[in-house]
Amino acid sequence: MPRNITDDSIPVSSLGIIALESSKEIGQKVNDYIVKWRGEREHPQSESVAFNGYQRDSYLISASCPRFGSGEAKGVINESVRGDDIYLIVDVCNYSLTYTVCGFQNHMSPDDHYQDLKRMISAIGGKAKRLTVIMPFLYEGRQHKRGGRESLDCALALQELTSMGVDNIITFDAHDPRVQNAIPLKGFENIMPSYQFIKAILMHVDDIKMNKDHMMVISPDEGAMNRSVFIANMLGVDMGMFYKRRDYSTIIDGRNPIVAHEFLGDDITGKDMLIIDDMISSGDSMLDVAKELKRRGAGRIFVLATFGLFTNGLEKFDEAHEAGMIDYLLTTNLVYQSPELLSRDYYISVDMSKYIALLIDTLNHDESISDFLTPVDRINRILTKYGQK
Repeated sequence: MPRNITDDSIPVSSLGIIALESSKEIGQKVNDYIVKWRGEREHPQSESVAFNGYQRDSYLISASCPRFGSGEAKGVINESVRGDDIYLIVDVCNYSLTYTVCGFQNHMSPDDHYQDLKRMISAIGGKAKRLTVIMPFLYEGRQHKRGGRESLDCALALQELTSMGVDNIITFDAHDPRVQNAIPLKGFENIMPSYQFIKAILMHVDDIKMNKDHMMVISPDEGAMNRSVFIANMLGVDMGMFYKRRDYSTIIDGRNPIVAHEFLGDDITGKDMLIIDDMISSGDSMLDVAKELKRRGAGRIFVLATFGLFTNGLEKFDEAHEAGMIDYLLTTNLVYQSPELLSRDYYISVDMSKYIALLIDTLNHDESISDFLTPVDRINRILTKYGQK
């Protein structure tokens, strides 16, 4: 049982979790963890009025967003949430969900999921004691800054949510966490899944050696430097970096095309490579980096990304694995994982449901979550457990 709750803490109020349709699966796992922990927890103040409803069979609130034939929708909450500490979980990248518009079937886009989130907040109607939105993939996180005459979608979304009564926003591996400057007086937590990635590799790869002689961390571009530096320092290994040389005279699909990937780093011959980034969209950039590393004599290639979107399918990754270009692919279950992805033998799913449950359980007691934001001790413990220190 987790040791994150101290004996002198009491809940802010009764806990309620609203897992939108996009996050039903991970929401159920989160709920199961909290039910188990609170059923086993012996708190010295458990007889006080603050602990009414503390131990329950489920903390999930029954809610839905039914749609009319025109495609319009509404948020509906089927039980009282007055005075509750509410946590809303939404996956804006779950494209597997569909709805009908005048007889035509539409797949839900990030815009649809974000709109459903607002509908649910509206249905709560200000009756909850506190509202926390857990949005693993930050809506419009890639449109976080302005370049010319462009919209500032992410900043506007954050301001809109807080104006509707949201007190805290929790996200994972934000493309640029500085977007939180748009809501300086509200809570914004950006959590990195570094510990879970290291743990998943140790659990699934028996012969891994996480030391300077056998491993190297690779940042695929300058934007991924911070997360790569942290993991490299925790493992005590060297780090290399690629930077993208672009053709700024040309625009293709709204972007300047990449001409080449240039490498900065030491000799990588025979070493295992951990390529780390926040997301895999089409995957072209990651595969180009893996190809360049193999050309330089790298050993096994581990591709790690918090969010596996795979917007162009998995065929390129299948071909790269068959060609020996990548050995393992790791992404989290923070966003939708297709059955095809889960069936790949080279794929390792990194489960984040326990971590989210720890966050919710801790925050409901108003305890510090600094240990989750910088999991140095947790990483050191898991490395010691597997004999890597």
